[in-house]
Amino acid sequence: MGSIGPHPTAPGGVVQIKFNFNALPQLIKVKRDLRHFQGKNSTVFTAFDTIVKQDPSKTVLYFEDFQMTAEQVQQLSHRVANYFLSQGYKKGDVVGIFMENCAEFVPLWVGLNRVGIIAALINYNLRLTPLKHCIEAVHCKAVIFSPSLSHALKELMETTGALAGEPKLFCFNETSSRSSTIQPALHFAERLDQLVSSSPSCPPLVTESIGFGDVALFIFTSGTTGLPKAASIKHSRCFLFATGCFHGTRLMRSDRIYTSLPLYHGSGTLAGSVLMLIYGPAQVIRGKFSASGFWRDCVKYKATAAQYIGETCRYMLAQPATPLDKYHTVRVMYGNGLRGEIWGDFVERFGVKIQEFYGSTEGNCGMANMDHTIGAVGFTPIYLPNLLPIRLIQVNEETGEPIRNPKTGFILTCDTNQVGEVVGRIIKKDPLADFEGYADKSSTQGKILLNAFRNGDAWFRSGDMMVRNEMGYFYFRDRKGDTFRWKGENCSTTEVESIISTVTGLKGAVVFGVEIPGADGRAGMAAISDPDNSLNLEKLADGVIKSLPSYARPLFVRIIRTELDMTGTYKLKKNEYQKSGFDIHLFQDPVYFFNGKCYTILDEDLYENIISQKVRV
Repeated sequence: MGSIGPHPTAPGGVVQIKFNFNALPQLIKVKRDLRHFQGKNSTVFTAFDTIVKQDPSKTVLYFEDFQMTAEQVQQLSHRVANYFLSQGYKKGDVVGIFMENCAEFVPLWVGLNRVGIIAALINYNLRLTPLKHCIEAVHCKAVIFSPSLSHALKELMETTGALAGEPKLFCFNETSSRSSTIQPALHFAERLDQLVSSSPSCPPLVTESIGFGDVALFIFTSGTTGLPKAASIKHSRCFLFATGCFHGTRLMRSDRIYTSLPLYHGSGTLAGSVLMLIYGPAQVIRGKFSASGFWRDCVKYKATAAQYIGETCRYMLAQPATPLDKYHTVRVMYGNGLRGEIWGDFVERFGVKIQEFYGSTEGNCGMANMDHTIGAVGFTPIYLPNLLPIRLIQVNEETGEPIRNPKTGFILTCDTNQVGEVVGRIIKKDPLADFEGYADKSSTQGKILLNAFRNGDAWFRSGDMMVRNEMGYFYFRDRKGDTFRWKGENCSTTEVESIISTVTGLKGAVVFGVEIPGADGRAGMAAISDPDNSLNLEKLADGVIKSLPSYARPLFVRIIRTELDMTGTYKLKKNEYQKSGFDIHLFQDPVYFFNGKCYTILDEDLYENIISQKVRV
């Protein structure tokens, strides 16, 4: 800590401001490691090969009762690489991985990377149109799927027809998973697990150069509009996530990291699996998050670190107290989205340190709360404003567009404690500040802000609204634009609106997020125009269950007996409906609540039970 000197407006001429130097040593280590990996033109798999040489027999992956040593992970990745190489796949081809969490998930995508194939990690909750879009948007030449997900692919092809490009389908029967007992619904798909078992376990003979600047993964993010976007993740970005989390959390090679987050997600793979691959701590993978089983698993596997998202912490805190709450060896949990109001209670009850990070899968606005200040998502030192080129800009509340100085034409930045959008300066070939963009170039351009503070500069728009206090701490306020975040996932309002329009026979609909007391993020709510009173709520419920993952299904539906309000440019006025939310006292329209199976009327009793948190959402 430190202080700054004379300040003319302060009593006595001096104002004391805390300096936080805790972040500097860790940031220096991150930059040092990134320079090292960049200088060697490293890839994730070459870094992992170094780890294997150091300790080939170390167990690095745990899944249920299945374990894999570093050498076993390497050998399986070699087999995968050699098989796809023998089938004519080459650098730049894309193979989708549509699988639930399992130990083999990691060596599968690492093996693809070894021959330059880009692995597209597809959300296993997706069905029909969103699933089809993800496979086709990145031009998958093949898709690897779990037996348990074969019905989703079968339904997709029966409903929408053949996939564009007719990608080859491979079923991988995971020996580490209970799904290995499930018979695949697609009988014509080849059994990849059998094919790779007879493939050589030696390193593949690759003629093309694969390095630090090549794309390793496509990880899908909803972004701010439309269907999921494929974020291009280069090896350089993999290293950025892993080095930041490793040093920021002060992990060691001897640690065991408990990951109950999905591996299709950037947090589970980039901040979990990649960290294991390049630094060597073990990763304990769980199929799906369980609040009641979290600490039991941590004790069983002797975990010393664990990943979280804000919602998981709330679910854990809601569990009845047990002796396991502190009978574990976890010293630190790292992730994002932990609410300030439960942060202190969580730390007190479970006896862990919290390392909160901020950043998106594709963005360049990463930062961390290094000294565990409750509620802060990150910190940038006020005494070194250019150390991390991140700014808060003023935006128009109605349009979401940046506000520019009428005289200079440059964007106005926010004052202390003023809400604004986080943006990060794009510096090409800088692992800390580059923006790789999406597979869809038009989507990439929509995230870039040009001539922001000087002519010729370029900045990434995060879409996140925050405030920064006088000490340099950032606090999250909201998600800008056409998304809402629920159950740890960004949900596209445009996608949900499209589904509702189709299900209801093209009725007008707007979708937005609403806050619910005691819940993290915002739940989905739809306002649907139904002037002729013909809306079939049973059909609507069936449609959203069939077409949307659980976290994207509107929890509330407001039925408007007139046409929806529009602006002068024929855009629906979403803000007015969002302000009213599901408060039935503010309007006469009926509101319905989704109980997981159907929509039921939101009467006074149900409304009060939701507000008082007697009904869990």
